[in-house]
Amino acid sequence: MSNARFREDAYLRDLSATVTGHTAEGGIVLDRTIFYPTGGGQPGDSGHLVWDGHRLEIATTVKGASGESVLVPAAPEALPQVGVKLMQHLDWERRHRHMRVHTALHLLSVVLPLPVTGGQIGAEKGRLDFMMPEPPEDREAVEAALNALVAADLPVSETWISQAELDGTPELVKTMSVSPPRSGGLIRLVQIGAGADRVDLQPCGGTHVARTGEIGGLRLGKIENKGKQNRRVNLHLI
Repeated sequence: MSNARFREDAYLRDLSATVTGHTAEGGIVLDRTIFYPTGGGQPGDSGHLVWDGHRLEIATTVKGASGESVLVPAAPEALPQVGVKLMQHLDWERRHRHMRVHTALHLLSVVLPLPVTGGQIGAEKGRLDFMMPEPPEDREAVEAALNALVAADLPVSETWISQAELDGTPELVKTMSVSPPRSGGLIRLVQIGAGADRVDLQPCGGTHVARTGEIGGLRLGKIENKGKQNRRVNLHLI
């Protein structure tokens, strides 16, 4: 598996790397990468690669057969050969918006503490699907609670537990449609707040901002009926 540097530091925008392989579909695998692959409702990163006077635009990133990041070129062009050293440059503005939306959706699951059946992250908005027979009675109160958590500027951090520890605390898993991310038998937990001020702790493999204040203002969007027991709640950056 590629060395997923985005898990160690979601704020890396540029990084040198060596090409270790190509996929049959024309994707590129690096020995270490800052490009997040599509997963958990978060889109794959885009950006570009530079080597020996060449520049290659990357349209998206997907997971390979072993979970590695596979960078997908925007157009069929000559690829850097295996062994070539290059620089990878992230489309930072797009990624950072994904980080803001993703962290905001964690806060939405705090304000609406219901089982999550699905979700999607975009650069402008995101949504969660909840097991929610009836919509919230007070939309304004939900929006105000979200923005209060943003204004509290809570720290966002991570920790790791074993599968056995997760099995002993199944209440940590909020999302029913996505399996908790594993790395070497360990489960990554994302925590919002600390100590007595902790508001959220759940398994997640995505990228997040360092503090909730970085999310900026939020607007509650449309709440859609998605079946007898499901409601889709949309959330927008403002």
